[in-house]
Amino acid sequence: MKIGILGTGAVGKSLGTKLASLGHEVKMGSREAGNAAGAAWAKNAGGKASEGTFADAADFGEMVFIALRGDVVLPVLKALAKSVGAKKVKGKIFVDVSNPLDVSKPLPFPALPELTNTNSLGEEVQKALPDSLVVKALNTVNCEVMVNPSLVNGDSDLFICGNDAGAKRKVVDVLRSFGWTDPIDLGDITNARGTESLMPIWMRLWGYFKTPHFNFKMVK
Repeated sequence: MKIGILGTGAVGKSLGTKLASLGHEVKMGSREAGNAAGAAWAKNAGGKASEGTFADAADFGEMVFIALRGDVVLPVLKALAKSVGAKKVKGKIFVDVSNPLDVSKPLPFPALPELTNTNSLGEEVQKALPDSLVVKALNTVNCEVMVNPSLVNGDSDLFICGNDAGAKRKVVDVLRSFGWTDPIDLGDITNARGTESLMPIWMRLWGYFKTPHFNFKMVK
């Protein structure tokens, strides 16, 4: 599969490296082609890896992972929708792994107030890309655990949500290739309010455990 990655940070690199190692063609996008971090990643990730602009990555990918800081996701997507064009992103799957955190504040980063309680970043991503198929996933774990769930002892759970059942099935196939067994489908994209609300407790648990290699396990 051809996969686009929006973002050249730790999350984007972890996802891109794993996807390329699984045989996918991966293009990492940033604000400008030739970005140093993106170029270095593409050089090290093998022959199926390349880099370009956000628009290049979104145009390239059959599936596109949004691996951006929460406070820049919407401006980037709105600009991208204009530059790529509505027709080129219509029906395309966008996997939103971001969280609406205010990184201008000290740790543990608080949530952006306009994207909590009665709203979520996942919902706003869907509004910014109304003709695309947005799936919220992977935002409740550290980027290393995202692509290697065995870093956590025993089985643990991953959540997904989105409006299109077919898109979610395709994302689940990719998640299973990472090692996740049975991601929990919470329903439509409004359920991103719940998964994004796990971030405040996740960040406090990070401080408690002194490692980001942990996850939630649902029992009943």
